[in-house]
Amino acid sequence: MSETTAPGWRFPLREALDPDMGQNSVQSYELSGDEHFSLSVQAGPGGAERPELVLAKALDREEASLHELVLRAMDGGEPSRTGTVRLRVVVLDANDNAPVFSQREYTVRVPEDVPVGSTLVTVTATDGDEGTNGLVKYSFQTLSVKASQLFQLDSATGAITFLRSLDFEEDDFYDFEVQAEDGGGLSDTAKVEVTVTDENDNSPVISVRSTLSEISEDAPMRTVVALLHVQDRDSGLNGEVRCSLDGGVPFSLQSSRGSYYSVLVLAKALDREEASLHELVLRAMDGGEPSRTGTVRLRVVVLDANDNAPVFSQREYTVRVPEDVPVGSTLVTLSATDADEGTNGHVKYS
Repeated sequence: MSETTAPGWRFPLREALDPDMGQNSVQSYELSGDEHFSLSVQAGPGGAERPELVLAKALDREEASLHELVLRAMDGGEPSRTGTVRLRVVVLDANDNAPVFSQREYTVRVPEDVPVGSTLVTVTATDGDEGTNGLVKYSFQTLSVKASQLFQLDSATGAITFLRSLDFEEDDFYDFEVQAEDGGGLSDTAKVEVTVTDENDNSPVISVRSTLSEISEDAPMRTVVALLHVQDRDSGLNGEVRCSLDGGVPFSLQSSRGSYYSVLVLAKALDREEASLHELVLRAMDGGEPSRTGTVRLRVVVLDANDNAPVFSQREYTVRVPEDVPVGSTLVTLSATDADEGTNGHVKYS
């Protein structure tokens, strides 16, 4: 009997047989065992009573799939004799239950470095029906183009897995709906919210916005040599950057935290004759654990300034010559050197 059978439905039962005659034959019936059913007795041909099983209360297979009843037939003899028969009513399933998700909303936090193919979450819906009526299949209900490239849903298990790597810097939140549908077309929906958490997967990047590749050795102190922009795409401590300059050079860094700009300035006087080229190594380190570092190298050529006077090899030249030295002979050769280069170091005598 289907669970959708309407109350009041009647099912004729077989009459009880009693070989006795008259008052000693079957006189009445009674039913026991379940409030869902009652008994009706109708007069048949020849005045015989015919029992009918009547559905008194709506059935629910999910509540009870089997009802066991006892039908008794009694004769009118003295003493009365009774015959019994057991009735088994099997309730057939109807698709009267929609799938129901275990949660209305699934909230998941996942790090951006989760491996491809990992399971994000498994959504679960149950259906009280049986057979195909209770067989649930899962599908995406609403899904953006970007999310469809990231997530995959197993229609049989409800497991949502990753198709490709996440990137917190690209997008840190996704939400979509999933649907559970049974074999009879009834369905339920649930919402899935995915928050992507940041991992320290980006190194700081130092961009040189402007630079002096050459500087005169007589440049004044605090001359700006380069403007730098330092950036880290991560967030929080992972994106907080500190800059440093390798030591041993006559330059220093000044930073402006708000704009992320660092200024490379001349910290002390230059001397081309001491060092004509400075190779600067700038490092940017973030606050992640472990930290990541970005590096950039700058070459600064020191140009000559005329800051050195010629210097004679001797402060005094003393020469003794005979009085008959020929005219045009070399008396002495004076020698002076200049540490500067180019025209600044070219010496003329007078």
